[in-house]
Amino acid sequence: MKIPEIRPDQSVELLQALHILTRDGKLNQDSRRKLKQVYHLYNFIAPLLTEVMARRGDLTLVDHGAGKSYLGFILYDLYLRAQATGYVFGIETRPELIRNAEDLAKRAGFARMQFLNLSVEASISAAELPATVDIVTALHACNTATDDAIRFALAKEAQHIVLVPCCQAEVAAALRQNKATALAASALAELWRHPIHTREFGSVVTNVLRCLQLQAHGYQVTVTELIGWEHSLKNELIIASRTGQRRGDARQRLEAMLEALHLQDLRPRFLGTDA
Repeated sequence: MKIPEIRPDQSVELLQALHILTRDGKLNQDSRRKLKQVYHLYNFIAPLLTEVMARRGDLTLVDHGAGKSYLGFILYDLYLRAQATGYVFGIETRPELIRNAEDLAKRAGFARMQFLNLSVEASISAAELPATVDIVTALHACNTATDDAIRFALAKEAQHIVLVPCCQAEVAAALRQNKATALAASALAELWRHPIHTREFGSVVTNVLRCLQLQAHGYQVTVTELIGWEHSLKNELIIASRTGQRRGDARQRLEAMLEALHLQDLRPRFLGTDA
């Protein structure tokens, strides 16, 4: 039976192996939401794949915090399967997920996929990965794992970076620690006086700092929502494309924000070795 939510060029067998479809080929509510989210993200990434392929006839994509590698498999199935070139690396710390992904890639005949049991931090210097990559993705990489993915992308001179951040706790913790000082200094600290506001404000601040960091390193940044808020509260999508034009004012604004919010201890996180 044809399921309208599934793209006509999508492998039903792959979706069943990923447990997005049930064994009898049906979608439940949770898998329908997951499939919609991955397809929506694919719509953002596909033009980037096309741009890289047109420019150099090949591409390397690294997916950080890959989990069960839904994104990598969907990208390969819908796009790279029809291409003669193009390689996908999945980076994940849980060995059982690596083994499952390797087994599925072998069964599906996806020869240009490789899965590495590495932290995002360790992957920056891993010999298994090339010196430069074209696209870096990090879908719901928790807390500072997203920042590690950004550092990886910068180190590998990635042309495009696609991020859906999650669980931004580090900045919220710093705001909480310095709240009394901030409240004494400015009425604007009322924005994060209450714990729920500290958490939400910290999330916004984290992503703003990340955008400034990317702009300071020569990336054009677009921020949008991934999918309707009724499907996911972790919904912010950051897409950065390398232009080579570093924005000096972005670095200045980043430093000014850290100073104004009493977050100076986080300078190494967002400014790296230049801090």
